[in-house]
Amino acid sequence: MKALAVDSAVTRLSIAAKNDDKTVSAVYDIGMKQSETLLPSINYILNKAGLKTTELDYTVLCAGPGSFTGLRLSFAALKAVEHAGNVPLYGIPTLEAYAQPYRHLPFAVVSVVDAKKDKFYAAVYDGEKETLTAGDYEIKTVADLLKEKTELLICGPDAKLFAAEAAEFIKDKKVYVMPFTEVTTDSLFMLAEQRISQNIPPLKDFDGPLYLRASEAEVHLTD
Repeated sequence: MKALAVDSAVTRLSIAAKNDDKTVSAVYDIGMKQSETLLPSINYILNKAGLKTTELDYTVLCAGPGSFTGLRLSFAALKAVEHAGNVPLYGIPTLEAYAQPYRHLPFAVVSVVDAKKDKFYAAVYDGEKETLTAGDYEIKTVADLLKEKTELLICGPDAKLFAAEAAEFIKDKKVYVMPFTEVTTDSLFMLAEQRISQNIPPLKDFDGPLYLRASEAEVHLTD
């Protein structure tokens, strides 16, 4: 299949294009500079893969949670591709994408992104089951769910931070803290094609990023 994947959920931007058995990918660890990097990088990656947007079978992105600005940028870019060439767009929950490489292992997988304010965006997976729905949680809430587990794997861009801050709650467990993989787009391709094979529909026109926490502007409106 021919496809384009973008992960802009965190400050490290990952982009990949797949042209059947050939994949071209790039990672930009540039902090909050995605707005000036995303579109030129998409064009560059597509050119390197020998693809035009009209040839794509689908596009896929991390749908959130994550950076408010980063998610909006990738949605805008790939929805433009969708509308210009009738290319279906698939959205994969960010925490699911980060956990995907480890879900075949025989213990709980905790996927985390730092949500600041002493909380983490987190989800917990046991094989095919999501035992903690992706949400905005205090560390103890996640740890309480894991109290019966003897082994844990923690993944995601803030796995090391979560493990350190949760140490007092998980000290009786064997814990594997995974370095954050640079090529998160491999998981996006795999999960999108699973959805295609299961006839799960792509995102609708009105579907947007998944935000698990209200923005500061929304909070002020309710004050």
